[in-house]
Amino acid sequence: MIRKELQTLLEGNGYETSAIEDFADVVAQVRRIQPHLILLDIKLPQESGFAICSGIRSFSDAPIIFVTSCGTDMDELNSIMLGGDAFLTKPYHTAILLAKIASLLKRAYPKEQERRLSHGGVSLCLENGTVEANGATAELTKNETKIMYYLLTHAGKICTRADLIEYLWDNRLYVDDNALSVNIGRIREKLAKLGVTDFIKTKHRQGYLI
Repeated sequence: MIRKELQTLLEGNGYETSAIEDFADVVAQVRRIQPHLILLDIKLPQESGFAICSGIRSFSDAPIIFVTSCGTDMDELNSIMLGGDAFLTKPYHTAILLAKIASLLKRAYPKEQERRLSHGGVSLCLENGTVEANGATAELTKNETKIMYYLLTHAGKICTRADLIEYLWDNRLYVDDNALSVNIGRIREKLAKLGVTDFIKTKHRQGYLI
């Protein structure tokens, strides 16, 4: 129940989440998912959160926040000694949790936050004009990069064709209505090769939506 509440909270604040449901080998699942940040309890099925934290630290420096009802000084000390970055005891204020998450992410990934945008499992790297998904990468042209940037910064909202063309024009990239369709088509083809389909949705007579 707590896990579902946390997922709802985080996704409502713009984060993508993955929840562990099979506790047979949590560390292996974390290695596969490669999260940017981990929320970890201490009392868990099969392995304790301390053992899991230690295992994660053998290959990952991702920030780990312990969110637990185990609130003794020894619990907090153990979490620090094993590589935890923050310690919150239940019940906690959700605003404090969100503030700690934002702070740790900013500290751990300063460049990525400025130069990388992600949504729905797709990441755009502005540094080198590439798009990543499912562990694979595709190169984008300058126009395609700008279009993806605009769509990602307006995720969840319909972007009209006129707004996209105006944005590209302001950035001195000439794209007319036909060229926009061609660029969108090429982006979709590149995403499809990465195993991502239906990422950019066409809204009839309105524009595009991701």
